Amino acid sequence: MTDPPKYRLKVTAGPQYDPDTHQLVPVNEDQSIRIENEHAIVSLCIRIQDYVGYPDHSPTTNAYFTHPLHQSDQYSISFAIVFKHPVPGSDLIFGNDFDRPIRDRLPPGFNAALRLVKWSIDPTLEGDAYADRPYLYSPALASWNQFRVGAKVQRHHELPTLHGMVVEEGGDSDGVDIRRSLGLGDGNSVGDRRAFFQDESNRERFVFEEGRMYYVDFGNPYLGFNDFSLHLPGFNINVLQYVNDDNHSLRYVLKNRETGDVYLVVVFLLVLQGTEEEPQLREWTEKAKAQKNEEHSVNQGKLGRFEWEPEPSIDDVE
Repeated sequence: MTDPPKYRLKVTAGPQYDPDTHQLVPVNEDQSIRIENEHAIVSLCIRIQDYVGYPDHSPTTNAYFTHPLHQSDQYSISFAIVFKHPVPGSDLIFGNDFDRPIRDRLPPGFNAALRLVKWSIDPTLEGDAYADRPYLYSPALASWNQFRVGAKVQRHHELPTLHGMVVEEGGDSDGVDIRRSLGLGDGNSVGDRRAFFQDESNRERFVFEEGRMYYVDFGNPYLGFNDFSLHLPGFNINVLQYVNDDNHSLRYVLKNRETGDVYLVVVFLLVLQGTEEEPQLREWTEKAKAQKNEEHSVNQGKLGRFEWEPEPSIDDVE
């Protein structure tokens, strides 16, 4: 009996679907990365428990997983975002999509697993895994694990880094008042916020303001990147046996469902070991890591100023 193919994980992120716009994500490192396009400015940090991917010698874990909120989590996509245009809360979606059909590679019992996810984890999850371009999206406001409404920013402010912090539910400055105005009480209950925004009429009441900082954390105990398996209550799926050349990545997307505007794309790519291309990929990740380490050192860990702020409105003019 031959050994199963061996894979390693590479994580990239960018402001568009196009992989040429992506940069290497330093998983578990003491670094955040800046991502920007005409729609938003993002500070991103990703942690993965038991990480054995690229670049070589990456930390296998992060102190994040010792925090009381995350001791059972397997990964975290954490970001701070400032939108350059107002975005209706009912239009912002977050989830997975694919460029090619995956219906022929879906494991037995996938529909049952999906129903279990909708019933026990995310009732707002919608999509079609059997389409030519499969997707599974949720309203962002109802699916994020932690959501914090921050203050307004100005162009001379520094973009915050996330590698040294754990995003917690709530608000900062007048962000607390915004949450309270929605009827979320003191504004620090994840359950109350997610339940509230499961109602589309409540999502329609919320607008992501241009120029305001929002903090997000998304992760869970169910998807294990160590063995690429999905662990749901009473239901386990090993993903590796369903991987082929056309279906070997998991992509998370933050986008506007009405306009199609894309704000953030994160790709978890499974790289088959022992191929002719693999040494080139390893070399690329090592060069990217060295470049990021140099930038991190020169910039003293900072991501730079916003150098952007909303145009003054009539209300701002006295």
